[in-house]
Amino acid sequence: MSATAVTRGGTPWTPQYVEAINPKHCIGCGRCFKVCPRDVLTLVDRGEDDEIDEDDWDDEDAKALMTVKNAMDCIGCGACGRTCPKDCFSFVAA
Repeated sequence: MSATAVTRGGTPWTPQYVEAINPKHCIGCGRCFKVCPRDVLTLVDRGEDDEIDEDDWDDEDAKALMTVKNAMDCIGCGACGRTCPKDCFSFVAA
C-alpha cells in the first residue's frame, strides 16, 4: 500500500520514507538530524567494534555516523536526504 498526498497547489506527491543510511559514506555532520521534524535519526560513535572496516570509510576523520533510530516515525518528507552532502540515504514509498 503506498500513500499519496496532494500539495497545497494540487500536485500529487508520494512520501518517500527513510529506509537506510549508508554508513560507509556518512561523515556524521548531523545536518539530517537537524532538519528531521520527527525523532527518526540518532548520531552514534564509530566504535572499534563497528562492522565497517576503517579502510572502507570515505572520510577517515569521521568519528560518528548517523543511524535510523525510529524508522516507523518517519513522515516521508525527504528533508534528511536533501540536506545530506554525501547522498547517504535510501528511501522507499510505503
